[in-house]
Amino acid sequence: MESLETKLSYKFNNIELLKNALVHSSYANEVRGSMLSNERLEFLGDSVLSVIVADHIYHKYPNMPEGELTRLRASLVCEKSLCALSRELCIGEYLKLGKGEDKNGGRERDSILADAFEAVLAAIYLDGGMQAAKKHIFNTVLRDLDHHSDDSFKDYKTTLQEIIQRNPEESVSYILIDETGPDHDKQFTVAVHLNSNVIGTGIGKSKKQAEQMAARQALKLMGESV
Repeated sequence: MESLETKLSYKFNNIELLKNALVHSSYANEVRGSMLSNERLEFLGDSVLSVIVADHIYHKYPNMPEGELTRLRASLVCEKSLCALSRELCIGEYLKLGKGEDKNGGRERDSILADAFEAVLAAIYLDGGMQAAKKHIFNTVLRDLDHHSDDSFKDYKTTLQEIIQRNPEESVSYILIDETGPDHDKQFTVAVHLNSNVIGTGIGKSKKQAEQMAARQALKLMGESV
């Protein structure tokens, strides 16, 4: 645990909180009630993370509209962002997983890593209070906010739809054309169609992300500023 505390830059007063944050439900089920899973901590961590991030970007961007604030917050706290931070902190190495989950790559599964990040945050919050949680979030989630890519929170699909709707006879659809990789690390390729013509393709870690990237390419090809 000391090595993880070093990575977290936080020393626990109650180390049991950190230990609990690392217990996946598959392990808790195997030991039959002798140990609680991290699900309750994950629930709390999700709320603490959302409040701190929302408060920060609200004050940092006083002229940003509500819709863009919502998309920015979503991009900062999404599964992709949190699992990347979890990997950076090597949280997967410390997780307690059931034998089946561990064997099937659970230690590298995006959803498990993202949930564990939130659980660890909750453990820090319960142990050291809001200021400790805020410091951890600023050292991780908000660390690179000034360099955060606009692509991660711009809604290209909505922009494209608004342009196409100027011509009522036109319609846009998104078609999944490829899906590769193992379950815990999928890559999706999507094509966006204007009526029956392909006007853009995109690749992403989720179908939604791939659709956004396809819409972005379509907008670029149409000469729109993206």
